[in-house]
This record gives sequence, C-alpha cells and structure tokens, in this order.
Amino acid sequence: MTLDHTNLVADDVRAVMRAGASKEAIEDAIEVAFLFNVYDRLADAMGWDVPARDSGYYETGARRLLTHGYG
Repeated sequence: MTLDHTNLVADDVRAVMRAGASKEAIEDAIEVAFLFNVYDRLADAMGWDVPARDSGYYETGARRLLTHGYG
C-alpha cells in the first residue's frame, strides 16, 4: 500500500476479507499504516531523534499499546 498504492485494487481487499478480516479491521489497518507513513515522513523531514534500543522507550511504548491500543 505504501510502496505501490497504484496497484492496490478491490480484489486485494476481498482476499483479506476471505481470509477472515472484517471491513472494520481492514479500515483500522489502513488507518494505522497511513499514520505510521505520515509519522515516518515527519520524522525524516524534521530530523526527529530515534531513541536507542536499550533506552527502555520501546518496551514502555509496547506495554502502553498493549494496554490502551492506538486510540
């Protein structure tokens, strides 16, 4: 979707739905992918700092997401 959105077609979504995903789940996944894409571009454009892996930031963020989700 991010790298080749011009080739994303309805049959791609239908295949995901046949695999068991609901329309709502697909919409949520598209929204999350879109937001990560925007954040990544902002980070690159503005030179945002990426915390070191051993800083504990990622573990804290993961726990927060598991507890509260993206909402």
